[in-house]
Amino acid sequence: MEKIRVYAPATVANVACGFDIFGFAVNHPGDEVVLIKKNSPGIEIVEITGDEGRLPKEVSKNTAGIAIQKYLEFIGQSEQGFLLSLHKDMPLGSGLGSSAASAVAGVFAVNELMGRPLAQKDLLPFAMEGERVACGSAHADNVGPSLLGGFVIIRSYEPLDIIQIPTPENLYASIVHPQIEVNTKDARGILNKEIYLSTAITQMGNVAGLVAGLLLPDYELIGRSLVDVIIEPSRAILIPAFKEVKLAALDSGALGCSISGSGPSLFALSKGEEVAQKVASRMAAEFANVGIGSETYVSQINQAGPVILPF
Repeated sequence: MEKIRVYAPATVANVACGFDIFGFAVNHPGDEVVLIKKNSPGIEIVEITGDEGRLPKEVSKNTAGIAIQKYLEFIGQSEQGFLLSLHKDMPLGSGLGSSAASAVAGVFAVNELMGRPLAQKDLLPFAMEGERVACGSAHADNVGPSLLGGFVIIRSYEPLDIIQIPTPENLYASIVHPQIEVNTKDARGILNKEIYLSTAITQMGNVAGLVAGLLLPDYELIGRSLVDVIIEPSRAILIPAFKEVKLAALDSGALGCSISGSGPSLFALSKGEEVAQKVASRMAAEFANVGIGSETYVSQINQAGPVILPF
């Protein structure tokens, strides 16, 4: 192949109790990359759309560009050049893994064009370099599920140990992105540096319960475990009407509701699409009650990760 078009999905990270260790992919929104081989060395970012002109075209500062560059260096093919076009089909700074989706789409695309010298899971470190460019930390709770699909656990970074676990077929995510901004640095800086042992024990119980609930599957256990007693209490103050939106989700039948990544998006998990649609509508209505517009998405857990699209 001389060119390829790839879509990579958005993700929900943390998943309530799993700060920096849980993430899952959704079917939409997502990002698209078009990658074309060229006869001269170097990666040229020719077009970025959907970003309102906010993203850099300099390869070393672009999540997709740097992921591709690091990959080519690793396989010893830095002389191969590419033209890169990126279409952002999700809000920037939404807490839905926008930078991760771009990096994943880019590195998956280049691996396909180079004849798949690496297994898909082995592309993860290069996608993580895109995250380092975006936010200063090469974390994997967004790029992991975007690349591999499904629900992932990041058990360890040293060494990198990513585990995929199955999810119930009838589990749906409702995501509401309010039209406000939450700075990731602010969302990190507001967190408590120390916690009580009793609080840690409660959180560990919820982490274990959520994994067990997904595996069994046991929807009621999933719901009981979608409780974050460490991160959410601090970050909730950055999101207007958070309490009201969460209560609306639970009153509408959601198993649980929390902040996606560092926010401002909120997610809820439900049993069945009909309930998930109702939950999304109610959450959006609560934001509207305080004068905040929003976008909503309803999706099963995406099991595919990145996919090749036709031209």
